Amino acid sequence: MKKILVVDDEEKIRSIIRKYGEFEGYSVSEACDGMDAIEKVKADSDYDVIIMDVMMPELDGFSACSEIKKIKDIPVIMLSARGEEYDRIHGFEAGVDDYVVKPFSPKELMMRVKVVTSRTKPESTGDADIFRYEGLEINFTARTVSIDGKRIDMSPKEYELLFYLVRNKNIALEREKLITEVWGYDYYGDDRTLDTHIKLLRNSLGEYRKLLITLRGVGYRFEA
Repeated sequence: MKKILVVDDEEKIRSIIRKYGEFEGYSVSEACDGMDAIEKVKADSDYDVIIMDVMMPELDGFSACSEIKKIKDIPVIMLSARGEEYDRIHGFEAGVDDYVVKPFSPKELMMRVKVVTSRTKPESTGDADIFRYEGLEINFTARTVSIDGKRIDMSPKEYELLFYLVRNKNIALEREKLITEVWGYDYYGDDRTLDTHIKLLRNSLGEYRKLLITLRGVGYRFEA
């Protein structure tokens, strides 16, 4: 049975998520704030996903996420009443895997949980699968990106988005297809998450941002 840790200072929110989570067959544990969440992960790091609110006493969700990622790379779905681009970027830079704006649909949240918990990292198949372009090197097997020999740190979703774009280089990819293939489900018309990750990805790529082409009214293309 897959395990969820719900972190929110509002008991009502925790209760709703627990109800829907248990109905979907998950084992659900609760934490009332960021510090409590860290202690629970230290005691049992075998959670498949953490659903965490941003604004909490003791320790906010972003800080708690960063500390938890140091213990174990557990997927984190962040809940927030604020959906501005700055908040999304801050969350993704902290290692958040998905971002849900309150008020949210519990059914949609469970769908996102299902997607996150069903992901598996690709197994090594021997020789490294590597893409190189000038000083840019992308190692698909090791899940690393380097520029001029220097390792570039990116969020998990940045890696997935970049890998998908490079695997399909020189192909025009529609926004809807990118969202479906990388996130695994439809965002109900809200594609700001894709825009945010494209902006983060361009910042990470530095001079090689030139390879990520915007196709106005269509989507994006990795051109190399």
